[in-house]
Amino acid sequence: MLTTGEVRTGLLLNSAAIPQNALPYALRLLPGERVRTSDRPIGYGASADVLTGIDCTLTAASGARTRAVGTVAARATITGGRIAQGSAHARLVESDVDYRRPWSHFLGRPGVVETIGRIGWADLARGLTADPRPAPGLDLGAICDRVLDGVQQWPDLDRSPPFRTARTTLRWVLQNGGNGTTDHLSFIIVNSELRTVSLALTDHALPAVLQLCEDLALHDWLLTTLLGLIERSRMGSGELPQTIAKLRPAVDHLLHLWMPGARVDLRLMPLWHSLDKRPGFTTQWEASVSRIRDQLALNTLTLLSAVAEGKAGAHEQGIQR
Repeated sequence: MLTTGEVRTGLLLNSAAIPQNALPYALRLLPGERVRTSDRPIGYGASADVLTGIDCTLTAASGARTRAVGTVAARATITGGRIAQGSAHARLVESDVDYRRPWSHFLGRPGVVETIGRIGWADLARGLTADPRPAPGLDLGAICDRVLDGVQQWPDLDRSPPFRTARTTLRWVLQNGGNGTTDHLSFIIVNSELRTVSLALTDHALPAVLQLCEDLALHDWLLTTLLGLIERSRMGSGELPQTIAKLRPAVDHLLHLWMPGARVDLRLMPLWHSLDKRPGFTTQWEASVSRIRDQLALNTLTLLSAVAEGKAGAHEQGIQR
């Protein structure tokens, strides 16, 4: 058995963070279905799962192929009234028959995809994460975009975000580590937009794994976006007022959202801690925040110095008169 998923993360298309009481409306992708929300430690909302039927071919790293039929479960989330995510996943299981069942069978197993024909799970896991392009035949990213676009098209959004930034993708694969082994997480930055995560767990609950992957994707997006704003600000080489103006969106909309592990199951927190040591999410975040605050402090000192010089000049002119 194998579980795979993707998370797309981006900025909500609104000039300000939306209030907590608006989340049930922004995330109502399915009429009549409940939207889960929470206030602590940060505002959060998650839509009900949306199911998408698939019938495609999966290709393993070795080139072996298998037919896959079932449903993919996807949902949208909003964190801090500012960050929107689309998340899709499917649990791949081997079918006990060599033919396709009626769709009623698959609809009764939401989020489960049956593979028809034998294939090595480890081989398939490598195939799902090795190629930076969408997995052939199973484009979970497109399903993520569909639910995410459903949120971004909510009529009450003014579609005027405070800054422009790209979406990032986190593609993950979970294998059961089996008895007697330790939990393991591997995080790889493939390119500017794609990250891959490989998980091997001895014991897990799928909702907890989803929360972990969504939390990783959210904080990776925060760090990537902050570094992009710092780079565009030309810190240290441009005029200080212009630099501060370009850094202001980070102060107003991003810095308070950094809460790694806030929504992660305690049993999976050791994986977060191990990842935070290398590549060091929090270390890089804190160093970047310190750079921004140093620029703000320098700008304040410059303004105070200019005011002081102005008062001194006015005083000298008064004496001369």
